[in-house]
Amino acid sequence: MTAFFFKDLIVWQEAKSLACDVYDASDHFPQREIFGMTSQLRRASVSVPSDIAERQGRLTKGEFLQFLGHARRSLIEVVTQLEICAHRKYLTGAELKALELKAFNALRLLNALMDSLRTKPSARGKAVGA
Repeated sequence: MTAFFFKDLIVWQEAKSLACDVYDASDHFPQREIFGMTSQLRRASVSVPSDIAERQGRLTKGEFLQFLGHARRSLIEVVTQLEICAHRKYLTGAELKALELKAFNALRLLNALMDSLRTKPSARGKAVGA
């Protein structure tokens, strides 16, 4: 069986866990939100680990950083949507706190990965993880 390097990344593991938790939390959102906030929040949360994993092993460092930037934007979108959901009383204060803690931890890890890739010298044209 082939090892998938992105699955070894703690940031990917955290982002995937956040997406699963978002799905669980949004299960009890009002039915009228199924095509609104529920769908938007779920899509944004799934985008984070998906962008981290997206062809991670074959991209150049610059391309990988670009995908990590997409993941970062999606993560910030998730935090904003969580705040709106709490304001609308779709989430309790405890649910918001737990999800935001997980999101901010993923953001911290994502920023650290991006910083390490920016400062790590690499061979010209060599793929990340190759």
